[in-house]
Amino acid sequence: MSELNQLLLEFDHKIEFNEHDYYVSKSNFFAFNLIQNWPNWEKKILNISGDRFSGKTHLAKIFQGKSKALYLTKENINEDIFKIIKLKESIIIDDFELIENEKLLYSLFNLIYQDNKYLLILSNKSINEFNFKLEDLNSRAKNCIFAKIENPEDDLIFAIIFKNFSDRQIKLEKKIVEFIIKRIDRSYGKIYEFIYKVDQLSLKKKKPINFKTIKEIL
Repeated sequence: MSELNQLLLEFDHKIEFNEHDYYVSKSNFFAFNLIQNWPNWEKKILNISGDRFSGKTHLAKIFQGKSKALYLTKENINEDIFKIIKLKESIIIDDFELIENEKLLYSLFNLIYQDNKYLLILSNKSINEFNFKLEDLNSRAKNCIFAKIENPEDDLIFAIIFKNFSDRQIKLEKKIVEFIIKRIDRSYGKIYEFIYKVDQLSLKKKKPINFKTIKEIL
């Protein structure tokens, strides 16, 4: 992982994932609506996919608040965790693509089906596009609800930039934000990379951010 990517991850971890702070737009409406409609899902397993920084973790935290779900990542998924999973009604698996033990995943899917639990899977792409070595796991991965978070449109980019700068006490005029939206790469990773660079520059210069500063970064 590059130094910048590591800094971005640390930067992102400072964010508070409150439901009222989640901005709903066309790109994420379907995924958000499914979380809001829990437990009335058509199937027990929901897979939300999208690029890094697209808001998957924010949705998962909202879901966790509603369902009291057990939050799992690569670091804590092992055979011992099944004892705890048995006690929970809902489970969240983050960064699904990083988990390499297919037999363990297959056992987890079976437990979800067997005990009629809810499972929210977060991944960078839909898990029905994964090519697992275990054919039975491929079959399980297709039997889910799929919700993809698309690239952001103008109103979502505006909301992301405005909120992140407000949280960091960085004041920007509306016309500057509109200038940014017209020129920034329309991917979540690039947007947060831009926000991080502005934040660092603001801390360094200790001066208001103006058009000249923005042009330097863009």
